Order: sequence, then structure tokens, then C-alpha cells
Amino acid sequence: MHCMKWVDNTEGICNKHIDFCKICYKFTGMKYALFLVFCCLCFLQISATAQAPARRYDSSMKIGKAGYKVTCNNRNPEKNTINISPIGFDNSVRDFSFEIKGRILRSEVDDVNRDNYPDLLLYVYNGDTLNKGTVICISSERNESVTPIVFPDIVDDPKLRDGYLGFDEFALMEGVLTRRFPLFTTDSTGSKPTGKTRQVMYRVVPGEKNSQKFQVLRTYDFVKQ
Repeated sequence: MHCMKWVDNTEGICNKHIDFCKICYKFTGMKYALFLVFCCLCFLQISATAQAPARRYDSSMKIGKAGYKVTCNNRNPEKNTINISPIGFDNSVRDFSFEIKGRILRSEVDDVNRDNYPDLLLYVYNGDTLNKGTVICISSERNESVTPIVFPDIVDDPKLRDGYLGFDEFALMEGVLTRRFPLFTTDSTGSKPTGKTRQVMYRVVPGEKNSQKFQVLRTYDFVKQ
């Protein structure tokens, strides 16, 4: 069963990102053409909103009759409380909340583990000008309970963190989560942009002790033409 996802805050295509789509098309082939166009849409929206003044986040998202309501005051640039209310779940599933480091920029619902139940993704950014981002994912267990899906910290991967300073952008389509960021060199005079961008694609796989996690599917660097 293929589930349609709902994504909030999506805007139109920007011409300056078309060159990115052409470059990535050479690496991914025909089946990723639609995915890359969608990435351009999402990356443009994130770039335009990441520096916007913080405001309260309040959004409800569903796949079919089940989903989540997410609220967050976003008052503190370093620590906030996210409140999540499951929608259409078993009556035993209660509202829950937890603290995050940073502010939530956006969220969306998709079936990232391909079990036909809605999973929630929260895109969280720290409060400084580097816009370092991460993903918090909540998975539905047959709409009877929820469990986390672990997203890896990029600093734990020596290969991926090389040249990383932040400015993360995320996009999701058909269960594949894509992250991209500009690359920098660091020397005695400070950090300098290389002109390259790294793109990392993740997919959910089984973890230890019946857990789930995002695992790198592929990664490559490219230069915008």
C-alpha cells in the first residue's frame, strides 16, 4: 500500500536550484528525477525560512485518518518543549512531550519505515547563525504505541563531517530522507567555503533490539554549475 504524505510549508520551484537537479540527475538516474525536483522545492523553502524570526509552531498532519498534532513555543534558541498529540490512534496512546535543543523549523508525516503507518519527522535547528540541523523521528507501532527512529549525529561519522559547519537542508520523498550542506576548509585564517555541496541520503533500517534507525544510503559531493 502506498501512502500519500502531507508536507507543510511547501512553495514553488526556484530557477536557481534547477542546476542542482541536473547535476544530481547524472548520479541517480531516471527513478530519482521526481525526487530531485521535490528536493529543490523543500531546500528552497528551508533556505528562506531558516533565518526567519522564531515563532510558535503549531501543525496537524495525517496520512488517512491517523497522524499527529505538534506544538512548540520556540521561545528559547537553545531549549524548548515539543508537545505531540497522536490523532486517530488507539485510546491508550496519550499525548506526550519532551525537550529539544534548538527550535523546530518544520515537520512532516510519511511512512519512512514502509509499514503502512504514519511516522512523524521533526526538523530541529540550533539557535546560532550556522543553522546546524537534526531530525527527530517518531514511528507509529500499528497506531497502538509510538517509538523513536534514531537519526545519526553527523559528527560521529569522520567521512561525512569533513568540511561540515552547518547550514543543513532536509527533504523527504517516498521514505528517502536527503540532507545537504555546503563544505568548508579550515586553516589558521578561519573557515572558507569550497564551493562544493555534500548530499547525504538516508533510509530507515532495523537496529538493535527491535529498534529502528536511519542509515546512509548514498552520499556524494558536487559543485553547482
